[in-house]
Amino acid sequence: MLNPVTPAFEQALRDVLPPAAFKEDRAPYLSEPRGRWAGHGIVVAPANTKQVSTIVRACAAARVGIVPYSGGTGLVGGQLMQDGPAPVVLSLERMNRIRAIYPSENVLVCDAGAILATVQQAAADVDRLFPLSLASEGSARIGGLLSTNAGGVNVLRYGNARAQCLGLEVVRPDGSVWNGLTRLRKDNTGYDLRNLMIGAEGTLGIITGAALKLMPRPVGVGAAMMAVTSPSAALELLTLAGERIGEGISAFEIMHRQGFDFLAEVGPDVQSPFATPPEWTILVDVGLPAGLSPEAALEDLFEAGFEAGLVTDGAIAQSQAQRLAFWQIRETIPEANRRIGSVSSHDISVPLSVIPQFIERGKQMLAEIGDFRINCFGHLGDGNLHYNVFPTQGKARADYGAERPEVKRVVHDLVHAMQGSVSAEHGIGRLKVADLEKYGDPAKLAMLRAIKTALDPLGIMNPGAVLREISEPPAEVYGE
Repeated sequence: MLNPVTPAFEQALRDVLPPAAFKEDRAPYLSEPRGRWAGHGIVVAPANTKQVSTIVRACAAARVGIVPYSGGTGLVGGQLMQDGPAPVVLSLERMNRIRAIYPSENVLVCDAGAILATVQQAAADVDRLFPLSLASEGSARIGGLLSTNAGGVNVLRYGNARAQCLGLEVVRPDGSVWNGLTRLRKDNTGYDLRNLMIGAEGTLGIITGAALKLMPRPVGVGAAMMAVTSPSAALELLTLAGERIGEGISAFEIMHRQGFDFLAEVGPDVQSPFATPPEWTILVDVGLPAGLSPEAALEDLFEAGFEAGLVTDGAIAQSQAQRLAFWQIRETIPEANRRIGSVSSHDISVPLSVIPQFIERGKQMLAEIGDFRINCFGHLGDGNLHYNVFPTQGKARADYGAERPEVKRVVHDLVHAMQGSVSAEHGIGRLKVADLEKYGDPAKLAMLRAIKTALDPLGIMNPGAVLREISEPPAEVYGE
């Protein structure tokens, strides 16, 4: 059993850490973006890896839980504890340095608390690209992005966060430091501890530094929005894009008309290239080397799609401002969703070929439960959909309290039946612990628990996230 933070324990920490390490205003660190749960505990913000080690050693000695806090943008409750003994919430915000950049190696080394946008700009300053990109990049921090193996819009071309990391510095659950900040691209000296820590959501250790891969900056970038006749047509267009543009495709997003309707209903205000929103829209983004025209490549794709009966309308960005305006539509849909208020939201992935079947079958199965509006959008290129279910117009999410568990069950059961994942890019956190238990392979779960027990025998690292604590009852604490 873990022990709570006591006044005596807090004072012991204050005796060995500078005053600046303590956050007296704890409220911002004890809530999450959707405002569904509240955490508890004291908040400590170390300035360097040595201070992180000091905190972890003290927590291990007192058997006090630690909840790592990065940018606070996670949507599955991994950054707070709602119940149980009050933990130490360990914020990495003060550890935000760019430690070194090696342009000739295409490597950047930074603290785990560095904000993603800062890393992107540091790469741009040496004419390089750090391609991890997502809507929260102005506040999300590298440690949290790696701990959740974040995805974003460029996974199709560059891969998840895991693919963009060479090495890590990690404070282990006993307070010792693993210095794995290698810049090597080949290193077969035993188990891949880097990949073990990436995606572990702070349950095996605290990432304090990272060596990240940089890429050459594309000389020409462009984007287009194309109206397609169906999700099946969108997949065929993706195949066409691969054949004609190849690895120059950076992102391939799908958006249902419901997202445009929500933007018109509650904002934010955006400028759509379509007078009437299509039933399904594709946003394709490309980055090409010198000598190739993004506009020409996208025009060729549009013409091929139109001739094949896949595309009915479209617009190709004629400037960087117009390209960004296209992306603004995609990136503000989640804000419109939040303003409407979902009955149940789902971050799922299924094999590409079954996406049309999943979308159609999901709509049919939900209609058997009740009357809903479904906003399906996301990263078609890698099979990751945000499949969100909303009240009908004139009703609120509170009116669907009885239906919410059934909506979630139906969607996740369908995903599982189609050999998909109920957590594509947001992680497990505390929200989806029961889902992992329900849908996870028993052998995999046994291996996860064995790793957790071996590396964190006291169970102090982000207790209750990813895996249920042994003493926990099976009832869900966090609702979808």
